[in-house]
Amino acid sequence: MTTDVRKGQAPEPHPRDVFRERFLANFHDPAFQQESEAISRLEAIAWDAFHEGRKAPITRKAGPEFEDPDYDLSVEWYETRQKLLAAQAKWSDPSTPSRVLVVSCGPRNDGTCPGEMSKTFRLANIALDVLRQGKVETELLDLSLLTSDYRRHIHPCKGCVSTAMPLCHWPCSCYPNHALNQVGDWMNEIYEKWVSAHGVLLITPTHWYQVASPLKLMMDRLVCADGGNPDPSTTHGKDPAKAKEVELAGWSYPKHMAGRTYGVVVHGDVAGIEGTRRATCDWLDWMGLIDAGPQARLDRYVGYYEPYATSHQALDKDEDFQEEVRNVARALLNAVGELRQGKLSAPGKDLKPPRPK
Repeated sequence: MTTDVRKGQAPEPHPRDVFRERFLANFHDPAFQQESEAISRLEAIAWDAFHEGRKAPITRKAGPEFEDPDYDLSVEWYETRQKLLAAQAKWSDPSTPSRVLVVSCGPRNDGTCPGEMSKTFRLANIALDVLRQGKVETELLDLSLLTSDYRRHIHPCKGCVSTAMPLCHWPCSCYPNHALNQVGDWMNEIYEKWVSAHGVLLITPTHWYQVASPLKLMMDRLVCADGGNPDPSTTHGKDPAKAKEVELAGWSYPKHMAGRTYGVVVHGDVAGIEGTRRATCDWLDWMGLIDAGPQARLDRYVGYYEPYATSHQALDKDEDFQEEVRNVARALLNAVGELRQGKLSAPGKDLKPPRPK
């Protein structure tokens, strides 16, 4: 099969005047004016990086563990990869403590515009209380920090996989892109949290019939965990033609996160919770995670068609929902225990799919 690489969508790079305008937008506060000359010097350096495309300005030779030992690997990517290898080794070691990652997926917290914590965060802490009593290591990943932290980002997925699966590297090599100032990406830390976990519990609100936007950003950037290429030297970085050749020569679509177990809690106030829960669970199933049973897949309304202003009080009163969240955590604890003992059933997991994409 012959392939070609389609071009013509992206506009020309910004000219210097547009680049300068965008760069200086970072220094809108009048307090920066006293350093205007220094800022102009920094802008000139940033322009050179942009114009020359210095995506990864600090590199190292890949070395003998990669197909092309002379390929210049990003040092930042290589360091993340080493952390994931160490995390996976620890995850596989039966002598290490069991670990559960709880992800609070709502964007709201009291450190930014809303000025109030989210119900998602409250539900996450209800689950954490149960998990801690179960004597497993726990970690809370609060995605609302995207809205309240300084320069914390989950940059959007660029869809490399849709050009060719091997172009999507594990872990993601799209970021940081220093030439475009696409830095501050949180995913390198998040990948390590997922790889370290034997169980993952996702708790999300429903926004417009979908998961909340922080969760969707993370979901898309985890595509590299499902079939991603652990060796960027095979595609010479982001060479689309080379990646197509590699895929058509035969690709195994490795599932780097397979074998972990999960629970999901979805809440809403008007509509969409069932579809959100199904889509979230389908995504985790697709990646090779194993659900912790029917009680670990929960969707419920809080204050159904009641005012938003009293939604926390509605959650206070709904003790049954709180107990159901505890049951999700208990089911996940049971599943993690069976997983560590090699008893967690996942029928068909060893069957080879005829269409693995």
